[in-house]
Amino acid sequence: MSDGLLALDGVTDIPTSPPLAPRREHRWVRPTGTVEDPWAWLRDKEDPETIAYLEAENTWSDRWFAARTGTVEELYEEIRSRIDEDDVSWPVHHRGWWYTSRTETGKNYAIHTRGRTVDTAGEDLLLDENIEAGSHDYFSLGALDVSNDGRLLAWSADTDGSEHFTLRVRDLSTGTDLPDLIPDTSWGGTAWSADDRHLFYVTSDEAMRPWRVWRHEMGASPSADVLVFEEPDERFFVGVGATRSGSLIVVESGSRTSSECWLIDASDVLAPARCVAPRRDDVEYQVDDWGDDLAIVSNLDAMDFAVHLASRDEPSVWRPFVTHEEGSRIVQFDCFSGFAVMVRWQDAQQCVSVVRRDGSTSAVPVLDEPHDVGLGSNPDWETDDIRLSYQSLTVPRTTASWSLTGGELVTLKRTPTPNCDLGAYVSRREWALAPNGTRVPLDIVHRVDTPLDGTAPVLLYGYGSYEASMPPWFSVARLSLLDRGWVWALAHPRGGGEMGRRWYLDGKLLAKRNTFTDVLACADHIESALIGDGRRLVVRGGSAGGLLVGACITMAPHRFAGAVAEVPFVDVVSTMSDPSLPLTVTEWEEWGDPRAEPFASYIEAYSPYDNTGDDRYPMLYVTAGLNDPRVSFHEPAKWVARLRHVSPGTFVLLRCEMGAGHGGPSGRYEQWRDEARTLTFVLAAADSVS
Repeated sequence: MSDGLLALDGVTDIPTSPPLAPRREHRWVRPTGTVEDPWAWLRDKEDPETIAYLEAENTWSDRWFAARTGTVEELYEEIRSRIDEDDVSWPVHHRGWWYTSRTETGKNYAIHTRGRTVDTAGEDLLLDENIEAGSHDYFSLGALDVSNDGRLLAWSADTDGSEHFTLRVRDLSTGTDLPDLIPDTSWGGTAWSADDRHLFYVTSDEAMRPWRVWRHEMGASPSADVLVFEEPDERFFVGVGATRSGSLIVVESGSRTSSECWLIDASDVLAPARCVAPRRDDVEYQVDDWGDDLAIVSNLDAMDFAVHLASRDEPSVWRPFVTHEEGSRIVQFDCFSGFAVMVRWQDAQQCVSVVRRDGSTSAVPVLDEPHDVGLGSNPDWETDDIRLSYQSLTVPRTTASWSLTGGELVTLKRTPTPNCDLGAYVSRREWALAPNGTRVPLDIVHRVDTPLDGTAPVLLYGYGSYEASMPPWFSVARLSLLDRGWVWALAHPRGGGEMGRRWYLDGKLLAKRNTFTDVLACADHIESALIGDGRRLVVRGGSAGGLLVGACITMAPHRFAGAVAEVPFVDVVSTMSDPSLPLTVTEWEEWGDPRAEPFASYIEAYSPYDNTGDDRYPMLYVTAGLNDPRVSFHEPAKWVARLRHVSPGTFVLLRCEMGAGHGGPSGRYEQWRDEARTLTFVLAAADSVS
């Protein structure tokens, strides 16, 4: 690593060696035995030495990137040049108004407006996020919910990344916020009563679990708000929302393995909520209003889910409607007045179908290459058209309309990508072979003129947890790698939901190692199929995907040239053993509870923090957020501290956002610069291989 920064701009006090976190005696008593953890003290956010260590790591990271300012700025300008900074979304119609949002050059956040016609949709201001962000370094919009009569706007914001949202109500005729201010709400949704006199919202418990639904009467003090629903079971998350028809408000409480829904009549919100069907172990369901019927999507006797109908009077009596197809996972069933739209995952590809009341279906074809497709914004209950959104590794996000009468897909808007030739790129599906013979989907993209002869550097991305499917997405930042002769690959390992519910079950709990070995199999396939250079392979993932990165490099330290672990969940045993930490209890159904066997030994065998030894690992870039409520900053911090001590030959950078949370910086310009830094590291990691 170059030390040329020491005289940069006259600065002489920049450190010449990475920081080392002090060791403090601490022991964990586990079923597997007593474990020393000399960096457990980094959990204490209030300890000045914790902050000092994080700031020292940031200084060290800044030093490295400052020495590569030219590359960072070059990449930043490339990213920025491919984005239309003055962009406008295609207007959406709802109850006599057309709604849109736009971005403006030099401004970090979106501006939300409406108008009475498509042409005037940008005239009436709803909310300017730039104004609301003010002097805050971080701003994240939560709720943005217009009342039924169009007069009021419920909106919420988080200004430090902690996911504590303040809920406000704006009078749209004056543009001023009313006295109805409610602090410490969650991301669990909002819903208006039919007469707009009441607003429902969700709050979280001390573990950041959304657990209570409240009813607020407009004009009344929030202290008088009525508790509508409380979920005492710590495994369950709670959400609230109105159906598209506007006639029902649905309260949903769900764990990783079961759920329960309650219905509130939007025209009679003071009446008690009614349970659709009492919760049962390992039975999940979601409910939508379909006029005289309720549409219920459930895994009851249907691993990959089926659709049932039920009357409002007897919501627990279900009759079959769309039958179960093994391996074809139903993930969405949205109801409109005369039809419904269903989204399935099948063979690692989303498929959209229109379902009519008689049960007949018709597919909506989009692209031939692997792609992301789903419903766009469709707030109107009475309609003959549906708004779709799709993209791929080579096609920017596109807004389109599907006419039920015409049966054709009409493009309304494609995200502009100036200064790039989209025809220069090509993508396709590959299949890697896992150690047990399982075929693992792998999507790749590269320039048409990049030779696939085993010489191209490769960035491999993966997630593989929570049944979260990762459809291919378009990225202008990625083009900077492709234009430099890289191949970019997206793995779909077990633990995700791309191949059906079984795919998820085979990558969780005591089968979690399959997620990591699937990604290592993808890395091997990239080399053996001559897709890219196996020596110049960089792996990247965030959150649970950061666990994937950590597990892969500890299982196969010499497989990768570099690794990017963003807000990584790497101290799995310690975190999952502490129910006082946010979200731990709710996560046991995903990872298992390591306070007892067999999970104690199994998790300890793959937990990156516990398996980091004196081997030399690939160049490593790790990120964290000081206010992150999902993966606490101490996990990546402890991991890097251990790496510094036990593997001094490993080059590692840690960057902790001191005023943000799980998602990193919130402003789009800083997001672009942040990505430019990440890509700078990726390029350096590949170049480090002789």
